[in-house]
Amino acid sequence: MWKLFVYSGIGAFMFFVPVTIAGKNTIMLDHIVSFLQAGIAPVLPYYALAVIIAGAAYPFIAGTWKRSAVEVAFSVLKVVGVVVGFMMVFKVGPAWLFEPGMGPFLFEKLVIPVGLLVPIGAVFLALLVSYGLLEFIGVMVQRVMRPIWRTPGRSAIDAVASFVGSYSLGLLITNRVYKEGKYTARESAIIATGFSTVSATFMVIVAKTLDLMGQWTAYFWITFLVTFVVTAITVRIWPLNSIPDEYHPEAVPQPEEDVTGRRLSVAWREARQTVEAAPPLAVNVWTNVRDGVLMAMAILPSILSIGLLGLVLATYTPVFDWLGFLFYPFTWALQLPEPMLVAKASAVGVAEMFLPALLAAEAVPVVKFVVGVVSVSGIIFFSALVPCIMATDIPIPVWKLVVIWFQRVVLTLILVTPLAFLLFPS
Repeated sequence: MWKLFVYSGIGAFMFFVPVTIAGKNTIMLDHIVSFLQAGIAPVLPYYALAVIIAGAAYPFIAGTWKRSAVEVAFSVLKVVGVVVGFMMVFKVGPAWLFEPGMGPFLFEKLVIPVGLLVPIGAVFLALLVSYGLLEFIGVMVQRVMRPIWRTPGRSAIDAVASFVGSYSLGLLITNRVYKEGKYTARESAIIATGFSTVSATFMVIVAKTLDLMGQWTAYFWITFLVTFVVTAITVRIWPLNSIPDEYHPEAVPQPEEDVTGRRLSVAWREARQTVEAAPPLAVNVWTNVRDGVLMAMAILPSILSIGLLGLVLATYTPVFDWLGFLFYPFTWALQLPEPMLVAKASAVGVAEMFLPALLAAEAVPVVKFVVGVVSVSGIIFFSALVPCIMATDIPIPVWKLVVIWFQRVVLTLILVTPLAFLLFPS
């Protein structure tokens, strides 16, 4: 059982414990990625391009590109991602592509960090989820997770991994546990669309952009609370409640035991059984790294193609102005100042979660606060999270993700607006 404490302890430390190094306070995994970004910066664009090329070629080599119309579309978009990747690395292409908020933002702020974070995170993920910690925590918090969010207790690890680390790491955990038969399709979809938030580190960037650092504590905790209250509501309505409660077709179902008494002893027994069944460390790490590399290959070309399309539509077309009219009745009814601005900012978040903050940077404080919370609580955005979900085995189509995003945005507006007026009385 030393493995539970040593291996799981190392994994938990790397994912969950913020450490201050050189004035930067974040988790160790983020420090490692930042160190690599600084140390081998000239090599990283070529590394990212190699992963993008491999990711675009993989569907055609494996033959998965023709499974469905969605697979065909995503496979074509990945090829487009390769073209954009070549233009970014070799600095060729139209001037608009090299505007700071376009290609450079996607490539430097998303593609390179995610390309490093997912494979490196996979190494420590092997330690975090394979040696009993997941099962132990799961039994201990089952009484909370199951009634409120209709997910197993072990999903608490996913929620924390996303909030302090990254949605890509949270999805890596979710996909791994789903493929092991410990989550059903519905549970995996709930976790992917309800817990896979941007990290607290990225929330700081949003708060700085909106000049909300003076209210950081209130912003952080209200965002945290609203996000998970919205998730508790969406799990009870269509389309999430219609997803089959079935296990991965290739997995042996391992449902979480419903514990009523002697919770600590049951948690210890579950952890012991997991440790006994765990593969050798080297095999375990290799399996996770392989999954991490495959996920990075699936994500990176999609970020460059889908993400760029979203940014272009948001910047150069009125598409998101039109989409904003979907939310205008809600922002108007809630008597928000500048209701059309809030509606457009809410709509543009589906392209990239950072865009709403840029739109509302000069607005009044109430609007800034509402937009700041909506951009995080909406969760689903096409520049990165949707490609991440599509790279997993979780069976949730893109159109359902769009419906869930709309539900989350509306519910967030309704919940956060009264709190924003209390914080910033006019």
